[in-house]
Amino acid sequence: MNKKITLAIMVLAAACVGCKPKDAKTGEAAAAGMMEEQTPIVFVRTVEKEEIPQDAVYASSVQANAVNNIVPQSGNRIQKINVEIGDFVSQGQILAEMDKVQLEQAELKLRNDEAELERVRQLLQEGGISQSDFDQLQLAFNVSKSSFQNLQDNTILRSPISGVISARNYDRGDMYAMGQPIFTVQQITPVKILVGVSESDYTRVKRGDKATITVDALPGKEFAGTVIRLYPTMDAATHTFMAEVQVRNEKRELRPGMYARVTLNFGATNNIAVPDAAIVKQQGSGQRSVYVLDSETSTVSLRNIELGRHFDGKYEIVAGLEEGEVVVVKGQTALKSGIKVEVR
Repeated sequence: MNKKITLAIMVLAAACVGCKPKDAKTGEAAAAGMMEEQTPIVFVRTVEKEEIPQDAVYASSVQANAVNNIVPQSGNRIQKINVEIGDFVSQGQILAEMDKVQLEQAELKLRNDEAELERVRQLLQEGGISQSDFDQLQLAFNVSKSSFQNLQDNTILRSPISGVISARNYDRGDMYAMGQPIFTVQQITPVKILVGVSESDYTRVKRGDKATITVDALPGKEFAGTVIRLYPTMDAATHTFMAEVQVRNEKRELRPGMYARVTLNFGATNNIAVPDAAIVKQQGSGQRSVYVLDSETSTVSLRNIELGRHFDGKYEIVAGLEEGEVVVVKGQTALKSGIKVEVR
């Protein structure tokens, strides 16, 4: 009797394990239906036109406006050194003096030729000498004068520009042997920066355009510059051309070799702009898109666009959108074209 009761209980338990209440099945189906019908929530913005700055930033290095190597015309002993590396010098300032023996000899000859010329000038007026003889003496005097001036320029070495001494390769008493320059002078008021401008901006850049310069060595400071020269040829490999930007650098804060960023301002355009968050990047391609809302049907469609400048957390839209259209700026992850959305 006990065996029969035990067997009946086991059969009943097995039957109940595979059973589900009718109400439970109905609840699961209802939940699935709610998930399928759930409408994505999005945030949108109406696109408008605004003033968009047309500028570009280029990396380059500061250069001296002019660089002069100070050397005499021929080898000679250095008699005097007047300046050191880092000294600021003025145009015409004496930097060094070479041995003056040849200069003194040339000066004596010049004075002698000058005196002789004055003597025969009087004879010419009195008819005591022919014009051709006088012309020969005049020529000899001119040659002596030119030779003396040349020796003077190559014995007393002056700076041709105002600038800073950036190199000194000899000491007093050394024999200059036509090797390295005795001094290098660099003009740093002003300085120049050569900027490799993109080919696409060729028609935008012109002489007189303003530029803003920043350097890593002087954080927080900006310097004003001006485009003073455009190079006539374009680099075939990089498709860039050189624009020379000049900075007055009156306080001498910018120094040659500093890494610089140059911002060229091309003015502004009135165009459509959308926030960064609105842009959809398609995987595996360079295509950029936005979801556009149809306000009547509350549906969205994916539309390809062409981007322009990036500024202040926004992108300029060159093509693909019209003013007044509504784009999704948040909630794009659950979207696809034609889907109905709930706007917040």
